Amino acid sequence: MIRESQTIGFGTQHKMLNKRTVSSSWMRGVADTLSAQGLDSAGLFAQAGLRIENLDDCDFRWPTEGVSKLWTIAAERSGNSDIGLFKPQTPRPDHYGVVGYAMMSSADLETSVARMIRYNNIVSNACAMTLDPETRGKWMRLELFGGEYPIPRQRCDYVIQTFLSFCRLMLGRPLKPLAVAFKHPAPISRAAYNEAFGAQLKFEAPFIGLLISREDLACKLPTVVPELADLHDRIAGEALRNLERTDICHRARQAVARHLSDGAPLRSTIAAELKMSDHTFQRRLAGEATSFTDLVDETRREVAQHHLADSRLSFAEIAYLLGYADQSTFFRATNRWFGESPGEYRARVTTGNDRNIVEARRR
Repeated sequence: MIRESQTIGFGTQHKMLNKRTVSSSWMRGVADTLSAQGLDSAGLFAQAGLRIENLDDCDFRWPTEGVSKLWTIAAERSGNSDIGLFKPQTPRPDHYGVVGYAMMSSADLETSVARMIRYNNIVSNACAMTLDPETRGKWMRLELFGGEYPIPRQRCDYVIQTFLSFCRLMLGRPLKPLAVAFKHPAPISRAAYNEAFGAQLKFEAPFIGLLISREDLACKLPTVVPELADLHDRIAGEALRNLERTDICHRARQAVARHLSDGAPLRSTIAAELKMSDHTFQRRLAGEATSFTDLVDETRREVAQHHLADSRLSFAEIAYLLGYADQSTFFRATNRWFGESPGEYRARVTTGNDRNIVEARRR
């Protein structure tokens, strides 16, 4: 059984060290979805700076910035701001790789979700997941990390709907969540969201996710195969260990993020949390072409991007969460990272995507 409020991080491979990435299995599903809507997937990938031929390499990892750019371009090219809610003809477990098969062989839906959380770094390290209790059920919460490119709402829509569609496939019946939450503002028309989810919709929420009832979580899966569950666990566990062994930077960033509100952490503190000596930690970081100072700065930049996209947080609150003693230091860091003030950055990322869609429709 999954631990309450269990947050899972993700690893990367040597091809994309110190980057947030997505697996080829997942990106194959994205390409299939775009093609099913009559779009030129290869052309869209190329415009986003991605080579669609890399889908044939099951070990290739795709940068999160490129994934977000791909969804932005697809929405502009199609003129459809709801493109991420396109219903797949048949949800395919192989788009989750071995994680999908581990989920299907689980005894019940909650165990399946627990496996998704445990192994999802195989699918992507650009997403964190938790399963949090609520009176009526549990929230499956997702947090996407966009790196240096804003995350368009179409990407969030796709992630949520794909997960829900896969749960419905495993259950062998429609699964109606109690509520669905999105960070972005409510669209002009909610028709596509109502059709996709058939549930209470929460926009401008502090997270994206699905509220699933306790009864649905306890439902047995007709796809369960106990004998295969152990095999899939072994395969997924080994894949997970292989990923984690190649990415000290990602694990260190997670540890740094947990300590930031107390100020910039000491290298020795993070090394101890990762269960290694300070010398070994320093050597491993050097092996991944970075330093602890750069790692802390990159972590602060990434956390700042996340918080600046949430207009409910004041700049003083964000400065505190980043571990800065005053707002002026935070303002200087923001100008160094993004070439603009916190207010300018917030205005751009919270309005830019919807403006692009409107302009695309006018064209």
